[in-house]
Amino acid sequence: MKIFYYTFGCKVNQYETDNLRQKLSGLGYKTTQDMADADIFVINTCTVTAQSDHKCRQLLHKIKKLSPDAVTVLTGCFPQAFRQQAEQMTECDIITGSSKQDIPALIGEYLKDRRRIVRIKDHEKGEAFQAMSNQPSGLKTRAFVKIQDGCDQYCTYCIIPFARGHIRSKPLGDIRDEIAALAQGGYKEIVLTGINLCCYGKDLGDGTRLIDAVETVCSTDGIQRVRLSSMEPEMISDEDIARMGRLEKLCAQFHLSLQSGCDKTLRRMNRKYTCEEYRELCTKLRDTFSDCVITTDIMVGFAGETDEDFAQTIRFVKEIGFEKVHIFPYSVRKGTAAEKFGGQVSSEVKQRRVKELEAVCSQIRQEFLASNVGRTVNVLFEKEKADGWHRGYTKNYTPVKVKAQDAGSWRWQTKNVRITGVDGDSCTAEII
Repeated sequence: MKIFYYTFGCKVNQYETDNLRQKLSGLGYKTTQDMADADIFVINTCTVTAQSDHKCRQLLHKIKKLSPDAVTVLTGCFPQAFRQQAEQMTECDIITGSSKQDIPALIGEYLKDRRRIVRIKDHEKGEAFQAMSNQPSGLKTRAFVKIQDGCDQYCTYCIIPFARGHIRSKPLGDIRDEIAALAQGGYKEIVLTGINLCCYGKDLGDGTRLIDAVETVCSTDGIQRVRLSSMEPEMISDEDIARMGRLEKLCAQFHLSLQSGCDKTLRRMNRKYTCEEYRELCTKLRDTFSDCVITTDIMVGFAGETDEDFAQTIRFVKEIGFEKVHIFPYSVRKGTAAEKFGGQVSSEVKQRRVKELEAVCSQIRQEFLASNVGRTVNVLFEKEKADGWHRGYTKNYTPVKVKAQDAGSWRWQTKNVRITGVDGDSCTAEII
């Protein structure tokens, strides 16, 4: 039987989908990229925003219309956080939560008698990290490795603690084994990811912290680059920065989730830092790492955000000079504290603020890309030259493309290039 996989949301979800695909392939199921050819659909959901939920419903309607007799599996954060709503989705034959290890068995169970299955386990305090390790697939040049799950921060706007449960961490020995296998499979770059990555190790009770995992991965032969996914700024200590600064393989690109450049809004969000503390962290990182790039997320139109609050965010973004910003409008999530907040901002105002912030961030982005012209950098090439360009990224995640001169592929290769210009959201370069 053939399975079509669709993943919404973060890199953790993508990692878990890859793990599920590998398990089901081992049981004889084939993977298809053609929806019309699929016997089974596995939909791994995200529920960070209402838009994610809407897109999921649209996909389910499309599947039902295209393949009414296919088996549809709904899994992930949406059914875990909103069980009642998920159960009402009659298009789904199998519904599970954010724990996915039972899906192969549930598919087998369903195929026996075609009876609908709803099996969502509640998260519990002290539950173990779900053991999973992905094997080299040869499909990508960089491997995402999930080392942490869950969140106990309870930001007032966020449903994720309810969808993912309490923090839990992958043991260092398991990380070491998985990275070694990926290195043997030819991967040169590793991205460590988690729901709240900086909480790594807090549940292990032995003093292990994120920096220990980073050092473990950097010590693996064959791995050339180690990158960190999104991090909470208040959880990075001076000692962490000093130890990270000694790791040559660690990429100097840090995604520090900001959410707002206004202290009043940060307090309403229950974020655990101030703008001044965030500013100081950026300064320390840029002082420690040459070619340091700082990227972030910003939420626009949170409940109670005034025009002046938003103006403070604009000023803070300009001051920090983020090399790239993910901007999204706030959407009310049922079950969160902010659902009951007054001062909800209209959709029209949110969209206006999004466009204004996008214009500011776009200008900063173009200035950053232009500042690279004339520099010699090392690029790990990732994509085939279907459009006549070799494409890849520098260590600080600057996108670079080089005009192809022959029929050969540079995929998985690292090369030194000289940046010659900017084309859209990418730097152009020539081979040295």
